[in-house]
Amino acid sequence: MAGKVEEEFRKLSVELRILEDTAEALQSRINMVNAVVTDLTYANMTLEGLGKHKMDSELLVPIGGSSYIKATLQDPDKVIVGMGAGVSVEKTLQEAKEIVKKRLDNLDKTRMSLQQRFTQVAQRISEDRAKLEELVAELRKGKPSKNV
Repeated sequence: MAGKVEEEFRKLSVELRILEDTAEALQSRINMVNAVVTDLTYANMTLEGLGKHKMDSELLVPIGGSSYIKATLQDPDKVIVGMGAGVSVEKTLQEAKEIVKKRLDNLDKTRMSLQQRFTQVAQRISEDRAKLEELVAELRKGKPSKNV
């Protein structure tokens, strides 16, 4: 009987480690998606604000590290949009807004899916830990305590 319980304990321990690794990987992916959502949200806000400026307007352009340069807006209706794999394409302001909005929508769906999977894995971890505690209690009943 104790051998069966010990075997189940080992299997459950391995499963729990795998689930914890899965939860960690899912959380990492969620964090990456959140970072991209933040970046695209800033891009969306910038595109919205860009539509309010006219040609030859002076703008402050972020260059990173909380630093900016002054630039003059040459054509407020033309935007260079990254398409992936290092490829960028010139689009109208409206097309750029639509592209960014679609990306945000897709990322929201991805984030929701990842959150659901994370919740399921977390629930399974909780269940497995409860089973593990029961098995530990059962193993302790079957063996005398060894105080060293």
